[in-house]
Amino acid sequence: MNPVMLDGCAVFVNRGLVSLRALHAAPLGYHCFALLFPIAGNNRRRGAPAGGLAAPVIAPIIAAGIAFAAGPANAEVFQWSNLAPLPEPLGAAGAFVCVIDDKLVAAGGAHFPVSPFQGGAKRWVAASWVLDSPDGEWRASTPLPRPLAYGASVSLGDSALLIGGSDAERHYAQTYRVRFDGGELRYEPAAPLPQPAANMGAAELNGVIYLAGGQAAPDSATARRALWTLDLQAAAPRWQEAAEPIPGPGRILAPLTAQAGAVFLFSGAELLPGASGGATRRFLADAYRYDPGKGWSRLADAPRSAAAAPAAPLGPTHIALFGGDDGANFLRNDELGDNHPGFPRGILGYHAVTDTWTDLGEAPAAYVTVPAVSWRGRTVIAGGEDRPGHRSPAVLAAAPTTATSGFAPIDYFALAAYLAGLVSIGVYFSRKRLTSDDFFLAGGRIAWWAAGLSIYGTQLSSISFMAVPAKIYSTDWVYFLLQMTIVMAAFPVVFFYLPFFRRVKMTSAYEYLEQRFNLPVRLYASVSFILYQIGRMAIVLFLPAIALSTVTGFDVYACILAMGILATAYTVMGGIEAVIWTDVLQVFVLLGGALLSLVILALNVEGGLAGIVGAGMEYDKFHMFNWTWDWTTSAVWVVIVGNFFNNLVPYTSDQAVVQRYFTTRNEKAAAKSIWTNAVLLVPSTLTLFMVGTGLWAFYRSRPELLDPTLPTDSVFPLFIVQQLPAGIAGIVIAAVFAASMSTLDSSLNSVSAAIVTDFYVRFRKSSDDRQRLRLARLLTAVLGTSATATSIALASFEVGSLWDAFQGMMGLFGGGLAGLFALGIFFRRASGRGALVGAVSSVAILYGVQQHTDLHFFLYGAVGVLSCVGVGLLAGVLFKDPAPKDLTGLTLDTRRQS
Repeated sequence: MNPVMLDGCAVFVNRGLVSLRALHAAPLGYHCFALLFPIAGNNRRRGAPAGGLAAPVIAPIIAAGIAFAAGPANAEVFQWSNLAPLPEPLGAAGAFVCVIDDKLVAAGGAHFPVSPFQGGAKRWVAASWVLDSPDGEWRASTPLPRPLAYGASVSLGDSALLIGGSDAERHYAQTYRVRFDGGELRYEPAAPLPQPAANMGAAELNGVIYLAGGQAAPDSATARRALWTLDLQAAAPRWQEAAEPIPGPGRILAPLTAQAGAVFLFSGAELLPGASGGATRRFLADAYRYDPGKGWSRLADAPRSAAAAPAAPLGPTHIALFGGDDGANFLRNDELGDNHPGFPRGILGYHAVTDTWTDLGEAPAAYVTVPAVSWRGRTVIAGGEDRPGHRSPAVLAAAPTTATSGFAPIDYFALAAYLAGLVSIGVYFSRKRLTSDDFFLAGGRIAWWAAGLSIYGTQLSSISFMAVPAKIYSTDWVYFLLQMTIVMAAFPVVFFYLPFFRRVKMTSAYEYLEQRFNLPVRLYASVSFILYQIGRMAIVLFLPAIALSTVTGFDVYACILAMGILATAYTVMGGIEAVIWTDVLQVFVLLGGALLSLVILALNVEGGLAGIVGAGMEYDKFHMFNWTWDWTTSAVWVVIVGNFFNNLVPYTSDQAVVQRYFTTRNEKAAAKSIWTNAVLLVPSTLTLFMVGTGLWAFYRSRPELLDPTLPTDSVFPLFIVQQLPAGIAGIVIAAVFAASMSTLDSSLNSVSAAIVTDFYVRFRKSSDDRQRLRLARLLTAVLGTSATATSIALASFEVGSLWDAFQGMMGLFGGGLAGLFALGIFFRRASGRGALVGAVSSVAILYGVQQHTDLHFFLYGAVGVLSCVGVGLLAGVLFKDPAPKDLTGLTLDTRRQS
């Protein structure tokens, strides 16, 4: 599951195809959340050929509705299967189990040839086995250098680390790095532990191995509290003892795993001196979280002890503990002997966001003293003990399953009706006689309030709608200030940029750059925008389709086809006017859905809205200010300064946004539209943030309703499907689909405008308006078809990393584009050649900052804008142009200058 970022908040795609971290890196997230979350972009719609298209356009809606109605049946959390058993018929407990080069490896372990309850002695083994594929058989490989068991193993991709362990006589400090050499295992000595250790927990997080607890010798009467770390990225890796030991008593057999950017430690057993020598065990149920750089924090206690349980991450925020020893089994060993019923089979689920525990069902068998490893999409448990003294050769594989939607028939009807309504808007506007000016600018007929709602809807993409509440649900209110910087950015946009945009009659924002500088600057800016949008269109279809399909059960391809076909159709038909009015409808439905969701959340949380606020205050969910000068974190100044510049990018240089300024009657109306967007941001942000906190409070009280396999960004759609009344849920989910479509239609219309205006009209001034309109519609259709096909390819093939790299590269250009407009408007002496040098240099500078510094990505926009301006001014001293022309009706001497 990988994070993504466009103009929303991180949508994490569980297919692992696209990890749009690069879009975070793009200062030009082009939209307010482009640097905060993973997906989405502008919300708008467009037009198509005149008349006669209603039937063929609406038909796909009905077909899509039929496809959506066939969702999979509900399933358990895990689907279990048996792999080939270990070749050792007596089984093995305490074996080293890991994955190397996508092959499952089991080495060492211990078993009883004769039951210990019949006087048998434990035997340690050195044998190792390899399972090349899930449907294959185990094959023997190079044995361990000595018989060994009860250590720890960590999978590292092309190798694994085997740590410590014991045999019949002693515990060891030796570690081995294990790789394949000619198909056989090769053991290379690695950094030894500071002391011998066995029965400890191990996990890897961000290239660092963490080792917790354990004991130094078989007869130790105390267990360790130390936390040891090994930084694999260091020049000479060696084990270090963390300054802060494990809270609570020292322990052995404590499950340790990494999840959600932290290390989690659960349960285990404390060693106490026995009355007749040796040690006895006190089984624990406490739990702790270790955040690198912050230290330990106490978590909710587990419902029972789960010492020595196989533990594994489940989805993005859950952890599963498979069985384990609850202590009652241990205390009854002597009494029950071979007739012991075994360890508990119940699976405990811990949720890292709400700090709650839930029951995840039962496993086919219960095992302890064996790790759980992730292999080819499944969690594998190989060997271990099923009851005290009884080892098992069984190998179990658990594949997580996803629950289906709760969509009722009326929800499907509401979905189809809503989408049909959107297309009818395109049909309505297609009946007008359109010119190219109508197609791109609506002839200046748009009311200021509608344009303002459209600008707001452009920023509130479907991913933003899903991801903003999800971000607040999983963190706190630090990002509230980010939204407020949009209000701050409205002031310079209205008072400085808008007069220049409105007083130079133009369709493309980049026309201004030619008039102010020269043609190469205009073409550079236009090409940068076009390439970014072309790469982005497929993603804004693919990511919402993935997120929605995981919650609703809709077929991914049906989602992509429906959104792609319908958005393209009404954009071709109605042009920018259809886009804006569908945006207006979308804003009302989405915000209405958010308000209704908040009401239902309040009704379902003890204490209502006050209960949500009270719980949030208790757990610091309303934390908003990080008072530090650290530029690598979301400090107050980083959020405010960084996102002020980030928001200047779309509002001053993105054709999809600037184009809205030209659709109103005059400059005054355009200014009102910008203020409408800014004013609307405050109550809508409060609503969405409260929804996020409400989701946290609701699922904290009802953790069993969460689907552990879903990405965090799906939590709001999950709530909508689960809790909103039938029919209403269909309309809100339909609006989420529509928001995705509006993101696409926005890109389609704005890219078409840039190509036609900046290239076709610029170089073929003799072309008539009918040719321009025909080309605009043809380009819209081709771009929409291409985006849909590419999105289907993303869903079908492993090409996400290529798209990720492309988006990251194009994202570097955003700050430079905003810098070009700042140079032209605020600096009289900036030259065209200097501006071009500044824009290109900003790309190189920003790339270097991303690759070689820890600067917080919120500041990337500031780096891009300021570097373009700074280098552009310096280069302008060397490359001077003739005196610029008066472009706006204002004399250059009256411009604000530095």
